Amino acid sequence: MTNPGAFLDLVRRARRGRLKIYVGFASGVGKTYHMLEEAHALQAHGTDVVLGFIETHGRPDTEALVEGLEVVPRKKIAYRGGTLEELDLDALLARAPEIAVVDELAHTNAPGSRHPKRYLDVLELLDAGINVISAVNVQHLESLNDLVHRAAGLVVRETIPDSFLERADQVVNLDLAVEDLLERLREGKIVSEAEIPTALQNFFREQKLAALRELSLREVAESLDRELTALTPKERREAIGRIMVCISPASPRAEVLLRRGSRVAAHLGTEWFVVYVETPAESRMSAEKARRLEANLDHARDHGAEVMRLRARDPVQALLDFARSHEVQRIIIGRTARTLPERLTRRSFVERMVRESRGFDLSIVSAED
Repeated sequence: MTNPGAFLDLVRRARRGRLKIYVGFASGVGKTYHMLEEAHALQAHGTDVVLGFIETHGRPDTEALVEGLEVVPRKKIAYRGGTLEELDLDALLARAPEIAVVDELAHTNAPGSRHPKRYLDVLELLDAGINVISAVNVQHLESLNDLVHRAAGLVVRETIPDSFLERADQVVNLDLAVEDLLERLREGKIVSEAEIPTALQNFFREQKLAALRELSLREVAESLDRELTALTPKERREAIGRIMVCISPASPRAEVLLRRGSRVAAHLGTEWFVVYVETPAESRMSAEKARRLEANLDHARDHGAEVMRLRARDPVQALLDFARSHEVQRIIIGRTARTLPERLTRRSFVERMVRESRGFDLSIVSAED
C-alpha cells in the first residue's frame, strides 16, 4: 500500500476534490483490500473517511476490513421485479466526508439512477469538494478496449474514458506476479471452491493474465510520467523516492530482479539500492552460493546500483528499517522457493513483506518478467 500520508497532504492542500485510483490487471490482486487498509490508516490519522460503496465479493479477509469504518447505506432501486443496490450519491453528498471510498469505477448504474455510470457519480463528488479513493481494472480503460481484445481475447463492455484516469492526482498500480494470483485463486481467496475450475479455464488463464499485467504496467507508467511532469524538481524527488531491490544467494531470479530495478530507476531518474541481508544461517553458505552472490552484487554495481550488505537475524525487519532510513519508496522482491515443512510452519519472506511493508510500493517479480 502507498503511504496514506502522501494522499492526505494532497487532500489538505486541495480546493476541489482529489482523486486517487488503484489500478489492477485482474480481480483478486487486492484493490479493494488495499483501499480498505488505507481507509483504516487515514482514520487513524484523524481523517473523516467513509465507505461510499465497497464490493467485497464475499472474500472473508476483505469483509473483515470493513468493520470499524463508517459505511453509507446503499440506495435500493426496484428493477424488473427485484431490487438493485447502488451508491447513494445524495446521501454521500449530504454526509460530506473529507474522503469517500468508492469501488468499481466502471460499474453501470441501475436505470433510474442520476448518472448512467459510477465514475460520473465520482465526478460529482469531486466537484462538490469530496476527495475520493477508487479502483478499476486496466481492461476497463476505453482506449485499451481493442488492445485488450487482441491481447487477451476479452470483450469488455463496461469502460471509463481515459480522461478520467488522467484527472487522477495519484494512480497506484497493484502489481502481482501471475503465479501468485493463480495461487490465490487455487486457495479459494478470489472465488468459491466450486468456481475455481471454471475460472482457470476462462479469465484466469496464465497467458491472458500475463498480457493484462503488461498492459497495466505500461498504462500506470504513462500516468506516472504525466503526474511527475506537473511537479517541481523538489516535489518530483520526494514523490519518486528511491528504489530497493532485495536479493539472496539462493534466489534464481536475481538477474531478473536486477534488470527490473535498473529499468525502473532509469525510467524514473532516481537512485537505487541492491540490498542483501546475511542471516546467521547464511554466514556458512556454500562456496557456490557465495560465488553466485558476489557475481550478482558486481552485476548490480555495473548497472549503477549502490550495493548494501546487512547482517541481521530477521531479514524482513532489516530491509524495512533500511528502506525507511534511506528514503526508499519502491521495493522489488522475488519469490523464493520453500520446502513443504517451511510452508506448514512459517510464513514465507514474500508473505511477510506483503503484510509488513505498509507505506511502500511493493513489486513481486516472477522469473519470467
